[in-house]
Amino acid sequence: MALAQTAQKESLVDLANPLMGTDSNYELSYGNTYPAVAVPWGMNFWTPVTGEMGDGWGYTYDANRISGIKQTHQPSPWMNDYAAFELMATTGPLRIKQKERASWFSHKAEESRPYKYKVYLADHDVTAEVVPTNRAAQFRFTFPQSDDAHIILDAYNEGSMVTVDPARRRITGYVRNNSGGVPANFHNWFVLEFDHDFTVSRTWDENWQLRDNAKSEGAHVGAVVSFKTKKGEQVGVKVASSFISLDQAERNLSREVGGDSFDATEAKAKAIWEKEFSRIRVTDPDIDNRRTFYSALYRMLQFPRTFHEVDAQGQTVHYSPYDGKVHPGPMFTDNGFWDTWRAVFPFFALMYPEQDSQIMQGLVNTYKESGWLPEWASPGHRSVMIGSNSAILIADAYANGVRGFDVETLYEAMVKNATTSEGRPRDARGRVLTAVGREGVELYNKLGYVPYDVGINESAARTLEYATADFAISRLAAALGKTADAEKYAAQAQNYRKLYDKESGWMRGRNQNGSWSTPFNPLKWGDAFTEGNSMHYSWSVMQDVQGLADLMGGDKAFVDRLDSIFSTPPLFDDSYYGQTIHEIREMQIVNMGQYAHGNQPIQHMTYLYDWAGAPWKTQFHVRDVMHRLYSSAPDGYPGDEDNGQTSAWYVFSALGFYPVTPTVGQYAIGSPLFRNVELTMPNGKKLSIEAANNSAQNIYIQSVTFNGKKHDKTWLTREALQAGGTLRFVMGPTPNKQWGVDKAAAPFSMSAPGERK
Repeated sequence: MALAQTAQKESLVDLANPLMGTDSNYELSYGNTYPAVAVPWGMNFWTPVTGEMGDGWGYTYDANRISGIKQTHQPSPWMNDYAAFELMATTGPLRIKQKERASWFSHKAEESRPYKYKVYLADHDVTAEVVPTNRAAQFRFTFPQSDDAHIILDAYNEGSMVTVDPARRRITGYVRNNSGGVPANFHNWFVLEFDHDFTVSRTWDENWQLRDNAKSEGAHVGAVVSFKTKKGEQVGVKVASSFISLDQAERNLSREVGGDSFDATEAKAKAIWEKEFSRIRVTDPDIDNRRTFYSALYRMLQFPRTFHEVDAQGQTVHYSPYDGKVHPGPMFTDNGFWDTWRAVFPFFALMYPEQDSQIMQGLVNTYKESGWLPEWASPGHRSVMIGSNSAILIADAYANGVRGFDVETLYEAMVKNATTSEGRPRDARGRVLTAVGREGVELYNKLGYVPYDVGINESAARTLEYATADFAISRLAAALGKTADAEKYAAQAQNYRKLYDKESGWMRGRNQNGSWSTPFNPLKWGDAFTEGNSMHYSWSVMQDVQGLADLMGGDKAFVDRLDSIFSTPPLFDDSYYGQTIHEIREMQIVNMGQYAHGNQPIQHMTYLYDWAGAPWKTQFHVRDVMHRLYSSAPDGYPGDEDNGQTSAWYVFSALGFYPVTPTVGQYAIGSPLFRNVELTMPNGKKLSIEAANNSAQNIYIQSVTFNGKKHDKTWLTREALQAGGTLRFVMGPTPNKQWGVDKAAAPFSMSAPGERK
């Protein structure tokens, strides 16, 4: 009872650590995150800067100097940033270059919350703070006594403009920096409002020449406003931006900040996070696990980013990163569907269907404005990763009851992806964006696979991902009454069989004439696969796990093959890349054999024992991964966090189940991490997940009941979870090898009795 009372009173958002995953670099990722000060799905994030301008690693935990706090839209260091600018407070002689103005800082004098960042800038004796709204923020700088107190606005390179208006205590302007995926007219307009008069104001040009000019425009410009301050005097700055216009930036500032104090904005941002977090209340004596859970939940609710704004008439509008025009309706961006279709979007469908619906309508707008669905948007189409995974998350949303979007238009877009590669968008240099649509689709449709020997890299991975997407299309077609399409794409969903090599027992690249690619090494990363090897990608048959098990020789052989992933030493062939990429290193060092949880393709694999009569092995491995590879510390992720996907694996797994197969509304059961979780479902109903006797040792399910009735299946349905009630696990230290082992207990599979057509 005391625990329950404490859970009701405590601030859940303050359990989240935004520094989780920041102890990363190019060679080794423990998350590759930065401390994002934001509201859920916010348009603008804010983060301290320890790296150089344009460096994807903008903040790293091992750094010791901060040059400012920037507006950021970066989804990952590999995609880099766009529309960034930086604010810094200094004292003494004015230094405007990034390295020269930077100050030493300590994590001991740093406070990082989802809704606030605060740091002591030791070289300047200044405390800097920032709190967010969706499209705006407030800064508060606490100065010492000084005749030379400065606030520097660095508008960054690649084209920028600043205008200082001392009479109105304002700086306005724009930035154009980006990493691709933008039209020629791309701008981010900003407005800064100060609560103090300036004693001096200056701007600088692209040659770092400070001038008294009120305006500066060029390749890289900035502004400085100066003050005389007393000890402890606080200077406030309200800031907002817009991708549409300066007028819209001012509107965003007025609407979202207005006359609010810094503390009021902070309280509002905290309340927004608290509202979302309180929908999943965890009660458990292990505070470390609870901190990891809420830190992961914080990451999962950041992307995709809102890219729309509210105009003078109160209408939702967006600047299109596809055609450069302003259109009505929602738009979202900064998402790699290769990562997030697996668990992030299924979580949205389960817990946030209204948000998911709006995201789907944003995809409708993307298709209308560009002629294609996005696969990696940041902010527009980017040619990164593989697959046709937009189809999966769209079909999964509709199949799981998400409505309020133009599903027929999205179905048209999905079919276009699956039938032609002609007319795909091009980048600024005129090169086809091969990640948009399906590279090699004509050959795939002719042969049933993408050939290895036709100059299309990662061909086996593409084939496997297209087959899963075809399954999703078939399910949506059936739901929409398109029977012929449903049958066609269901048949294509079986194309994974064409790559299974019975001799080696693994998926393998295949040439155009039907022969296997040679030589074959299942430990070779890349080549026919994407950021993994054959031992990772051979499990990418989420639509037909039983069919895969049958190919591998039946359930026992399948279980043995699953076991071999953990028992095979972490040897590797990195010759395709010419270097040991960080994903390989992350697999190698954790002593889990070939299991590479740090990257997405194999993350579902631990749950596949549920299909083969050995669910206790799923229970062991899921808990082992949660225990060994995750924590809320700066090195708390096992690899790239990737837009919430690695977090979503943890969030789902900690609840006790995971969405392996898209569109079927089923979740494979693992091993719940907590003694009690109360979820408030979208319809307001409460779902209580209890795990009696749960502990670090008691990881095995002894029995399950749902609303008092015995539950022997290794899966749960979306409908049952959303209807609420009590899901009760009884846990123990040794496996119960009778629970969930019958064939009828296994989750959906195309090849299961009564399922495959």
